[in-house]
Amino acid sequence: MTSSKKPSDKNLSNDNLYAIAETSGQQFWFEVNKYYDIDRLNAKEKDKITIDKILLINDKDNVSIGKPYIKNAKIELEVVSHKRDKKIIVYKMRPKKKTRRKMGHRQELTRVMVKSISIQNTTTKTSSKTEVKKKSTSSKPKN
Repeated sequence: MTSSKKPSDKNLSNDNLYAIAETSGQQFWFEVNKYYDIDRLNAKEKDKITIDKILLINDKDNVSIGKPYIKNAKIELEVVSHKRDKKIIVYKMRPKKKTRRKMGHRQELTRVMVKSISIQNTTTKTSSKTEVKKKSTSSKPKN
């Protein structure tokens, strides 16, 4: 008989928890404890990074959609390493002109691991002030 451990953090216990966030001009589908390669970030290895531009958070129970972003939501990332993507060859040739140009490009990337996805539930208090509009008591007719 095997026993399963439940993590103490509410966010890590849910397998269906994911978020869609915007970073580096792209939208990524982030899940907890997974690695992602995004464009090079100006951070050192093992630094913590927080993303605030969250478009959607899906929990097992509910879905939160931002307009355009969700307030008080964040994703915490940890920089694992910096690396370079595979080389892309760009070859340009103009026919009958003996003009050829071959260039290569390797995109610089940062590998990050998602530590947590959280949304802070803040209770919003609505003001119960009622505004009383006073009617003007002038007896001048409007022409």
